[in-house]
Amino acid sequence: MHPNDATWSGPNRLRTSDTEREQVAEILRAAMTEGRLTLEEGEERLGQVYAAKFRDELAPLTADLPDQGRRALADTPQAQAATRRDVRRHAGFVVVLAFFLTSLWALSGAHFFWPAIPLAFLVIGLMRHARYGNRRFEHYHRHQVAPWNAPNYR
Repeated sequence: MHPNDATWSGPNRLRTSDTEREQVAEILRAAMTEGRLTLEEGEERLGQVYAAKFRDELAPLTADLPDQGRRALADTPQAQAATRRDVRRHAGFVVVLAFFLTSLWALSGAHFFWPAIPLAFLVIGLMRHARYGNRRFEHYHRHQVAPWNAPNYR
């Protein structure tokens, strides 16, 4: 048994916060926009979200959506704008650091352009951030277990 399982159900249930309710409501709205939920079903679930008092009452509302509805949430215009803003901030950091490292190299008088090594890693990180954005958790933890521990591995 996972140590946090006792806090999700049973006598030690944890109360949900307004922030958690609002996150689930955003997931349901995104699923309605995608067409996965009808308007009536979405409104019914939204009513249940805002009436929920405990965390374990929220999980069944998104259980039948792909990836618990988080993929649809990442495709909303707000999430995409946040990703673009984060990538621009990351790119600005890489440019400033590149200027700083190149200046150090020029002042040191070294023959080998050593800033190429850290800059290569910084640019690779920026490219991964630009490509995966908000989906990086989904990309890295797609299966939740190592492939050799999966039930269908042979």
